[in-house]
Amino acid sequence: MFPRCRARLGRSYDKDPMTTPRLYPQTEPFRSFRLDVGDGHSLYVEQCGNPDGKPVVVLHGGPGAGCSPFMRRFFDPKRYMIVLFDQRGAGKSTPAAGLEANTTWHLVEDLERIRLHLEVEHWQVFGGSWGSTLALLYAQRYPDRVTELVLRGVFTMTLDELSWFYGGGAGRFFPEAWADLIEPIPEDERDDLIGAYHRRLTSGSDAEQLQFARPWVRWETSTAVLRPPRGTPPLNGGYARSFARIEAHYFCNRGWLERDDQILSEMDTIAQIPGVVVQGRYDVICPPRTAANICARWPEAELVIIDDAGHALSEPGITSALIEATDRFA
Repeated sequence: MFPRCRARLGRSYDKDPMTTPRLYPQTEPFRSFRLDVGDGHSLYVEQCGNPDGKPVVVLHGGPGAGCSPFMRRFFDPKRYMIVLFDQRGAGKSTPAAGLEANTTWHLVEDLERIRLHLEVEHWQVFGGSWGSTLALLYAQRYPDRVTELVLRGVFTMTLDELSWFYGGGAGRFFPEAWADLIEPIPEDERDDLIGAYHRRLTSGSDAEQLQFARPWVRWETSTAVLRPPRGTPPLNGGYARSFARIEAHYFCNRGWLERDDQILSEMDTIAQIPGVVVQGRYDVICPPRTAANICARWPEAELVIIDDAGHALSEPGITSALIEATDRFA
């Protein structure tokens, strides 16, 4: 039975899906720096917008994807002080693709280190996909430091979610992309694709790792949007290796959560925090049921279902709903 939820369901953005939504103008950082967080890791951090504006921290997905300049455009630069950073091993952070001392709980504490370094008392937290996982776990550990949560494509690192995406469920909708994913793996190992890829992405030479990183990343990018673009954009080898290695590392270890339902079971710790959850109706990477279950236990959240969207941040309805949320909380 569908959970009873005080969130508003069924809001739809029915405009032409090819219409470009309103985004704020691209801005350049007014400050960028590296922050040593120990264990040999150095994080790339940047601040954009208004130095005296409302603080918001942006959490990228993956894990391992890194931030992009596009993410700055979801916030009014006159009203927000926007903090973006690349998580351990991702983007411009070093060591690139490093897995040592790289766990969910290291990232939660890195967030708090950044907040303290910037002398920010509390901030809004914005994240999608894996970024929503990290946002929820950070808020549950530090609820007094979070003013609002703006989330997209919620993912809670459960066995059910991982099994859906890497066990063949999503592959029923994308059979050609699924065939590409399983092709490099021997048939007798395909019952555990995460483990099979993890072994290959953490051994051998960089070139051998890249050989398996490419189909791993192609699988996720092929399934991310409701209307995939024509043609296949070139895939940067360094990005693919970092993304695939870190993601497989996290998924193989189930995010180092203590329980499968840890995030859902601890939603009472953030019940008082206002939030907006934007969810694509046809998101096959992070299906809507997870977002609905989270909102059923989060009385201050609004769930916005985008009827004409999949998973990606860049899909017009998702983009518009996220900007609407950040404008409201500004």
